[in-house]
Amino acid sequence: MFIYGIAALAGIVTAISPCAYPVLPIVFAGGASGGRRRPYAIIAGLVTTFLVSLLALTWIVDQLGLPKDLLRNISIGLLFLVAATLLVPQLGRLLERPFARLSRRSGGDLGGGFLLGASLGLVFAPCAGVVLTGVVGETASSTGVRRVGVALAYALGTGVTLLLIALFARRRLERLRALNVNRLRIALGVVIGLATVGIALDLDTKLQTKFPDYTSGLQRAIGEKSCYTRKRLGQRCLASHSGPDYGRAPDFTGISTWLNTRALTIEKLRGKVVLVDFWTYSCINCLRTLPHLKAWYAAYHKAGLEIVGVHTPEFAFEHVVSNVRRATHELGVRYPVAIDNKAATWNAYQNAAWPTEYLIDRAGHIREIAEGEGNYFETERTIMKLLGKPENMAVSAVPDRTPHHLTTPESYLGWERIDRYAGSPIVPDRAATYRFTLEMPPDSLAYSGRWRVERQRIVAIRDARLRLLFNAENVYLVLGGQGRLDVLVNGRHERTIQVSGLNRLYTLLRYPTEKQGLLELRFTPGVSAYAFTFG
Repeated sequence: MFIYGIAALAGIVTAISPCAYPVLPIVFAGGASGGRRRPYAIIAGLVTTFLVSLLALTWIVDQLGLPKDLLRNISIGLLFLVAATLLVPQLGRLLERPFARLSRRSGGDLGGGFLLGASLGLVFAPCAGVVLTGVVGETASSTGVRRVGVALAYALGTGVTLLLIALFARRRLERLRALNVNRLRIALGVVIGLATVGIALDLDTKLQTKFPDYTSGLQRAIGEKSCYTRKRLGQRCLASHSGPDYGRAPDFTGISTWLNTRALTIEKLRGKVVLVDFWTYSCINCLRTLPHLKAWYAAYHKAGLEIVGVHTPEFAFEHVVSNVRRATHELGVRYPVAIDNKAATWNAYQNAAWPTEYLIDRAGHIREIAEGEGNYFETERTIMKLLGKPENMAVSAVPDRTPHHLTTPESYLGWERIDRYAGSPIVPDRAATYRFTLEMPPDSLAYSGRWRVERQRIVAIRDARLRLLFNAENVYLVLGGQGRLDVLVNGRHERTIQVSGLNRLYTLLRYPTEKQGLLELRFTPGVSAYAFTFG
């Protein structure tokens, strides 16, 4: 039951987030018009199409090969129709007649109200975003029953919050309605019409970027960073403990291959201080951690430190053992590496991120967990303490390259996890022609030319280009295939990159200070791209 409560709370947070701004005037105006049942009809329609859209409509559209913005365009048309019913009462009565037959009471509330809510549900569905994806992804069962329950709880959390807004609007405008019903109805129709025009012109997307994400703290409190939530989702809590002991370390489970060593177990390593590092070779965060790991291995291995890199892949090409073996060699990793292709050891440790380091003492107990980059000084001090080294001993002189400024978020390019996409509709797994849009919000990306957009990557076919509005000092991209990549910033050619050999992370741009600009990449046929990261 816990996960349903989390989903409902996430829905409440979404309903008061900047993402909801474009629909709030419509909910407000719609709730204030019509009869007493109208606010309930609006929310019933919204929850219905919101839920169906989350669970089925997008999949159906993809299977039929229809444009991905078809649902949005339909909903915009329906919203204009609802606005027209307020401006032209005869049209409203005509539309409400079919719904009135389904009820013993007169129409008036159900017809226009349900239609208005159903239209809003389709517009509002993208607001579910990462919150719902993360919750559903962690809890989906083979039967899908739990997935439906989570989506329903999320939709109800959103719907109930918006219902309160609609009821509030109705109560506040009750006196105005008594004074001049016709003028109020026309004014509310104009509000809905203008809000719909804004949505049609993509002003809703631009509006969201103008306001701070004040709900991020709430999302963290109820989401994946909450200790209570992490425990319920099968992840390890990283909050401070009453003592410096996280319990006995799990063994290495489901390891298909070992590199640089024979098979290891936690029991075999008893008596040593062990650092278990969860990583993957195309992850920039992991690569920035590697110099510290290698320095610690060189400095403390003879004193009793063993490092085990557990390679749990993110992309399909990282499952290939020969790729990992080659990358390990090229990166100069000399300590043992465990190939965790089925994420069995990842799950045994209840791990949640790349990279994460687990420091294990000589008795086999986890004494420190470091998730993400940074805090290398503290981790090295813990290593020295567990090895019995003097506290005044000098630490490694490896500089900390962890970025401390706000950058463009990590951006995946395949259809499965793409976010902040601002181009023409995506056609999954088929060759299609794409076009850039005239305007792009900050941190968004778009495709142009002939591409095949697959689950995890995009593959260039002809005249393939990509644009991204970025904010960072360094820009990285995971690339594969064979060919060439031209890199332009604000229309100026910066460099040409030859792509060949191992699928891996390439550095596209490196600046001494933070820079904002429009990045354009021009691909020769056959080159594939997976994800951007920034520093």
